[in-house]
Amino acid sequence: MEVKISAADVKKLRDMTGAGMMDCKKALKEANGDFDGAIEFLRKKGQKLSDKRADREAKEGVVIAITSENRNNGVIVRLSCETDFVAKTESFVDLAKSIANIALKNLPADKDALLELSFDDSLTVGAKVTEQLGVIGEKIEVAEFAKIETAAGEGQVLPYIHMGHKAGVLVALNLEGPDKIQAGKDVAMQVAAMKPIALDADDVAQDIKDKELRIGMEMAQAEGKPEAMLERIATGRLNKFFKENTLLNQIFVKDNKKTVAAYLQSIDKNLTVTSFKHVTLG
Repeated sequence: MEVKISAADVKKLRDMTGAGMMDCKKALKEANGDFDGAIEFLRKKGQKLSDKRADREAKEGVVIAITSENRNNGVIVRLSCETDFVAKTESFVDLAKSIANIALKNLPADKDALLELSFDDSLTVGAKVTEQLGVIGEKIEVAEFAKIETAAGEGQVLPYIHMGHKAGVLVALNLEGPDKIQAGKDVAMQVAAMKPIALDADDVAQDIKDKELRIGMEMAQAEGKPEAMLERIATGRLNKFFKENTLLNQIFVKDNKKTVAAYLQSIDKNLTVTSFKHVTLG
């Protein structure tokens, strides 16, 4: 009787070994659901280092941010490894770029879906990463995947890669046209430098707003402010938090007399950012 292999079992084996999802599924089937047997099967298939290095930290690596030729879509891929030495090798950077190109072509739903895409005629992206683990000799993984999609006529996406692949940014503008490209790149650099947590105050998670408001009230109370003024003072501090931490309200790094929103409006009165993604190493 064939043992039913659940998606949760496949993910568990993948987390244990670093092998690709399809490889894990096949290994579990071969071992009738036994994890030790599945790990032995993967070792026999030549995946000898993955499970030994599953507990190693892979905080180095490269971040690749690219967009389609028409600038309607963009992706960011973070390929991680253990050492800066490996991260700087041409072959490792090329592998990250290849995976990013596959992601851009297929626009998978998430990282797991990306790992299941074909890298070449014989390997999935996940299997290719595992193969390279054996070649390189240290833990590597696709640690993060992000994307922005826009429809034709509804805007454009601009990329930025910061500090020799240490961070990648995508910024989506609501308007198309080559005359808006530099503005998009400028704002992408702003994201990398100032690390906003949201697009605008409305996009900040409610739990963060509540926390900042509570902190503001506690600070005002500790300063001896009158009870009747605590909420108003805390609200003012919350608004300052929004100005410092939301992209459109931040002071523009290239012109400190303008906010990012004002800078964009100086290019076109209707120009704004609709979304952004920011991925960093670590």
